[in-house]
Amino acid sequence: MKQEETGLLIYVPKITHRIRYMFSLYFVFILKLDFSLTSDAGKFRQWKGAKMSYGKEPLDKEPFLAAVELLFERGIRHVDIQFLKPPEEHAFFPVYHKSSLYPFDLLAASFYLVSRYEEYLPYKKDLYGRFGAKQSLAYRKKFLHRPLVNIWALRLASDLEKLFPDLSIERPSYRFRSTIDIDAAWAISHKGLMRTIGGYLKDLRSLRFKKIAYRTLVLLGKEKDPYDTYSFMYKIHQRFRIRPIYFVLFAKYGHNDKNTPTGNHHFRELIKSLADHADIGIHPSFNSTAEPGRLSREIDALEKVLNREIKHSRQHFLKLELPATYRLLMQEEIYRDYSMGYAARPGFRASIATPFPFFDLDLDVMTKLMVYPFPVMDASLRYYLGLKPEQALRVYQQYIDEIKKVGGTFVSLWHNESLSDLGEWKHWREVFVKMLEMAVVHREKPEKKR
Repeated sequence: MKQEETGLLIYVPKITHRIRYMFSLYFVFILKLDFSLTSDAGKFRQWKGAKMSYGKEPLDKEPFLAAVELLFERGIRHVDIQFLKPPEEHAFFPVYHKSSLYPFDLLAASFYLVSRYEEYLPYKKDLYGRFGAKQSLAYRKKFLHRPLVNIWALRLASDLEKLFPDLSIERPSYRFRSTIDIDAAWAISHKGLMRTIGGYLKDLRSLRFKKIAYRTLVLLGKEKDPYDTYSFMYKIHQRFRIRPIYFVLFAKYGHNDKNTPTGNHHFRELIKSLADHADIGIHPSFNSTAEPGRLSREIDALEKVLNREIKHSRQHFLKLELPATYRLLMQEEIYRDYSMGYAARPGFRASIATPFPFFDLDLDVMTKLMVYPFPVMDASLRYYLGLKPEQALRVYQQYIDEIKKVGGTFVSLWHNESLSDLGEWKHWREVFVKMLEMAVVHREKPEKKR
């Protein structure tokens, strides 16, 4: 076989940005396979190696994926979604060509999900201006818990290997990343005089005398601040050899932004100490996308504290608006975002468990920004679903197992305050530790009892 005839050649009558993106997603970002696209029918017919086609009709008798129009067009429109019946009940965009490998266009379906096509269409925003889980196609059709894009990519890989035994497709390896949001570095300490007085007055109005006493002990240094869980997080991450990412809200005070003042010496020292053993990302303030220049100022201020560039971001309140939020991040040369998930429900927002490049539907182009989806947030389980710790642990187990099956990346999302092991978060620290035990790739061996 000639050198140029290794890998997989794919014939497409018209190569669009969407088609190039989808084959790259499948064969670069999920699987590892050398491939090339061609619209030259003569070249395709002469090819002696592995090959397939995608379109309305096959050229000859090659493996063929029948296509709907979605990947051959530009622009955004209302798309008629038709689902197949069991055993393909979660598949949509049916095709009716008898030569097609599948009875649906898995590339177009994957594109619709991973591009977040439905979030570009009109929708009713929730209380915080977000696209809610219940509005999603995945929730309504009951596949929010499944990384369908990964599942379909692996299915195609297996079928291609059966058709071409010499074709080597590398399967993805499971990975894990621990991420922590710091919305409020401390609950009581280092808040400034006016906010401290306000805290006392609020407790006094509610006759919460025990809280007043506790607040006083914390301020006197006789009790630990409940949100000060940093030594615990350091020890447990070191134990499992994990380098976490801390997303820090570093913004001026506002109704939805109540972290420690950015000029506070203790806050700055905390951030520097975290950066010694972790990556630091920006947690853009609630209105950072609405006020021109605000995100830039927040990033610059955090970079000056660290004396290094910020490369990671996750939206505060998960306030993600496409494509505006991602365009704003790219303007600031931030190309790794961890906001792709829902606040109210666990699940795969983009139906994928692998980091993927953001496709800007308005511009019809694949961008440099990498999206790192997360399936579960601590606050979703505690506040939105009202789960108990043991119930939450079962949810983590479900998603970790699901992601391991497809060789995806499990990104966990916790907050420093939820690891306080106090009040409403009592026993949740144990959930965090057990989640790490399930999630880490190489777990340390337990010490033998003496």
